[in-house]
Amino acid sequence: MTILAIETSSAWCSVALAVNQHTVLQRHEQVGSTASLYLLPWVNALLEEAQLTLADVDAIAVDIGPGAFTGVRLGIACVQGLALGANLPVLSVISLDSIAMQAVLQIDVQGNRDKELLVILDARMGEVYWARYHLQDSLPVRLSAPQLALPADIALEKINWVVGSGVNLCSAAVQALALSEMSANALGVLACARQQLAAGLQHDVRLLEPLYVRDKVAFTSAERAGKILPIAAQ
Repeated sequence: MTILAIETSSAWCSVALAVNQHTVLQRHEQVGSTASLYLLPWVNALLEEAQLTLADVDAIAVDIGPGAFTGVRLGIACVQGLALGANLPVLSVISLDSIAMQAVLQIDVQGNRDKELLVILDARMGEVYWARYHLQDSLPVRLSAPQLALPADIALEKINWVVGSGVNLCSAAVQALALSEMSANALGVLACARQQLAAGLQHDVRLLEPLYVRDKVAFTSAERAGKILPIAAQ
């Protein structure tokens, strides 16, 4: 299946195009807040390189968060425009799931059974997003919904490995289990999307929504000055 995958939930802009089961084209670069300048040109460049048009794509996958508020909205808005214009189904991928999949594909954890992986992302404001995964048939299975927490509040029972951009915010005990501080990547989104598409989980673009684990995305001036305690709602 031909799948276009888009990931903009972090400081990286990442686009991947699965031309077939064996050929994947990618653009992946740390661009900070300028991702909007690169996203559509990269999509067009990959399609041109593959000698395809958007109408040849079977589905578009996108990271729906949690992650940087502006980045998540950018990726979703882009996919909404592309999918509506070409009448394509979409695949919604949670950022933590895509990183867990990247870890399995890129790091030496394949072949392990009954092991557990913890993915931790920097959520800013002194907090992290996290989720726990069980390795089943060398693939990560998420055990609960993504959570928001203080780094010190994350439990490590039964955890074998830790990955993600929030690792360096955590205790020495967490860092001792860390394999990588990887951020989300379109290749991870693509790997998750392939599984979803095979399971028939594609959906109409009108149902595409961001995943917000926290509804507060920044401190007020008073909070930054330490005058008011921040409120972080899950």
